[in-house]
Amino acid sequence: MKRHAQTVRLRPERREEHLALHRSVWPEVEATLRAAHFRNYTIFLRGDVLFSYFEYDGDDFDADTAAVAADSGTQRWWRLTDPCRQPWPDAGPGGIWSDLEEIWHLKEEPTK
Repeated sequence: MKRHAQTVRLRPERREEHLALHRSVWPEVEATLRAAHFRNYTIFLRGDVLFSYFEYDGDDFDADTAAVAADSGTQRWWRLTDPCRQPWPDAGPGGIWSDLEEIWHLKEEPTK
């Protein structure tokens, strides 16, 4: 399993719209993420900054993320949510979320 963390800013004038959308994420969007091996997906908020965390337990992250991007329900969802977000300068062309580098992780204690 691989852990992923990302961040993006909210456009202040679209903040409430974005939060309202995420109070009731569409079941088909959630199903698409599950089918693509996304687990434990969580989005946190601090001010106008979003932080997302998810775990990926598949074998081909690029293929699975391409399948998510190709899904028509997810595309409709992104047409609503993407305008609410303001990418950081390092997001790259067409990118919304910026990846964060994992620098530490508390590992489970070995079983005795």
